Amino acid sequence: MDQHRRKFILQWADNAMILGQRLSEWCGHGPVLEQDIALTNIALDLIGEARYLYQLLAKEEGGSVTEDDYPFLRKEQEFYNLLLVEQPNEDWAFTIVRQCIFDHFHFHFLMEMKNSADQALGAIAEKTLKEARYHLKYSSEWLVRLGDGTDESHNKMQIALNTMAKFIGEAYEPVEADAAIWEAGLGPDLTKLKHKAISDLKLVISQSTLVWPNQQFDRTGGKSGSHSEHLGYILATMQYMQRSYPGVEW
Repeated sequence: MDQHRRKFILQWADNAMILGQRLSEWCGHGPVLEQDIALTNIALDLIGEARYLYQLLAKEEGGSVTEDDYPFLRKEQEFYNLLLVEQPNEDWAFTIVRQCIFDHFHFHFLMEMKNSADQALGAIAEKTLKEARYHLKYSSEWLVRLGDGTDESHNKMQIALNTMAKFIGEAYEPVEADAAIWEAGLGPDLTKLKHKAISDLKLVISQSTLVWPNQQFDRTGGKSGSHSEHLGYILATMQYMQRSYPGVEW
């Protein structure tokens, strides 16, 4: 298998898997039952999307490789997700801001990928686009509701946005795999995608009465396997069963 294509698929899958794992931490802890269930459903959608991609890789790589090998048996440096998705939930404000930032990238990414010349990847993008559209609607509505809410909710959202701003740019900075996939006509031009996604994100932020942060630099490295300390803790939980009982099936 072409290694650029493999890494591109892992970037896509790992984003969904790690964010799904993060959101699942809200299960049983949401501010109200309805939102607890909503975030859990979004987590399941994302993990389902990751499974489609891991299954595709396992099928193409063949041998004894299974879809479980990718999330459960790789080391931290072998994950290629964005730094954004591994950041802690902190509170409802941070969770919504992180989700809204990701959803704007994710939705526009899938919109481009559904037209990919790679039929297998295009089919997965088209299959998951409907859910991504709902995720975007959900997080955008909450961003506006809290940003344009009480003084307390507005301040919490602004703090969360200021903190998360340094992670926005990484999604749109092409690494070698992104460039190779684009040149082959199999994936999006991230520069053009950035213009669409960031324009939409800025519009929602404006509607929420929040202020776009004056961000001087972007934190990057996740797509190359260099992560924050937070990913290690996620994997310690997520991989516990396979590491403790290798080969276990259920």
